[in-house]
Amino acid sequence: MSENTNRHEHAAARYFEAWNATGPAAVEKAVAAAWTEDGTYTDPLADVRGHEQIAAVIQAAHEQFPGFVFRPLGAVDGHHDTARFGWELVDEADGSAPVAGFDVVTLDREGRIQQVLGFIDRMPAGA
Repeated sequence: MSENTNRHEHAAARYFEAWNATGPAAVEKAVAAAWTEDGTYTDPLADVRGHEQIAAVIQAAHEQFPGFVFRPLGAVDGHHDTARFGWELVDEADGSAPVAGFDVVTLDREGRIQQVLGFIDRMPAGA
């Protein structure tokens, strides 16, 4: 496995740790570990910058989908400072995954996320 592949996979793992952290303090700590201070997160529903705003988006997702966790969908693919990976939002009670998509991330030299461009492939009506 190349150094870049490890770097991409580690960044994706920290990303999922942030999305699956529970409670404001844990989310803030995980976001700080995954993103640069001025990192961004953009998807069809959000366009935010900085740890505080990213943590707020994650907290809002937990409030909208209580009892759900984000899981990787397939392998992490990347080159240079860019990686992409699929994900799904899974209901821990019944295993259903009503929301899915993929993200493209740009990393800094230390492997922390500078930018996320998210795409939603599946979303329930009215969500």
